[in-house]
Parts: sequence; C-alpha cells; structure tokens
Amino acid sequence: MPSVVGLLEARESAARVRVEELRVEADRILAELSEAEALLERRIIALMELTEALAADAQPEEPVGPVPVPVVAKEPVAGSVVPGWREGMTVQALAPEYRRLLAVLEAGAGPEGLRAKELAGLLGGELVSAKVEGVRVKAKRLAARGWLAEERPGVFTPRGTTG
Repeated sequence: MPSVVGLLEARESAARVRVEELRVEADRILAELSEAEALLERRIIALMELTEALAADAQPEEPVGPVPVPVVAKEPVAGSVVPGWREGMTVQALAPEYRRLLAVLEAGAGPEGLRAKELAGLLGGELVSAKVEGVRVKAKRLAARGWLAEERPGVFTPRGTTG
C-alpha cells in the first residue's frame, strides 16, 4: 500500500507539470496577442494617414457650413411626458389618450365637473377600480400641468371653468 506522503508527492508533481504546461501555453498566447496588437496598431495608423492624405487632396471649393436640419414635430405617443400648458399650446402636444380624456371632459362636464369614475364611464372603459384609478392619475397629471382644473379634490373641470 502506497504511503500518504507518496500519494501527495505524486499529486504535487502532476500539478507542477500542469502548471508548467499552462505557462507555456500562456506565453504562446501572449506572444500571439502581442503580434495581433502590433498589426492592429499599424492598420489604424495606415487608415489615419490615408484619411488625412485624402482630406488634404480634396479641398472643398466652398466652405462647408452646418447643414440646417429641419425640425420635425414629434407626434406624442402613449407613455410620453405630459408637457406643462402654456399660452398657444394645443391639445396636439398631448398623447392620444390625454387628448381623448380632455375632449370627453370638455363635452361632458357641466359647471360642477366630473369625477374619475364618471370620466372612465364616458371614455368607455370598464368601471373597475384599476381603470378608474388610471383615469384619475391621468386627470391629476393634466391638472398638475395646467391642462384642466381640479376645483375640489377629485372633481375635474376644463381649464378656465369654475364650478
């Protein structure tokens, strides 16, 4: 039966051999990496030199100024931020669900205003608490940003209408 010390020495020897093999492989990989990095650096320099040479040869006849970029108004989409109301703004600045809420409020609100549950019913949504709460949050957001008024807590009226 082999001794415990002998078994450990054999395992140590095998581990030393494996470590040496890995060091040789690591040295080979590092040398290959160094060659690849040198090649990459030469290619980058060559590209930069070529770009500079071509730029020097192709002098523009007219000075090139900034090209005006046409400003395209983005159509608000669901989930977009509700902008604060200011003079001259139209409901087109709002996402479709907010425009619809304002239209329903303006059409259906009397001088006393509408509650979120009434708004949800007029919008055609189910009168479950989740849907009503969603309408309430949207109405509160519109009120906070000046698009409609909340004269009494939970009662919404079109902006400029007092109840």
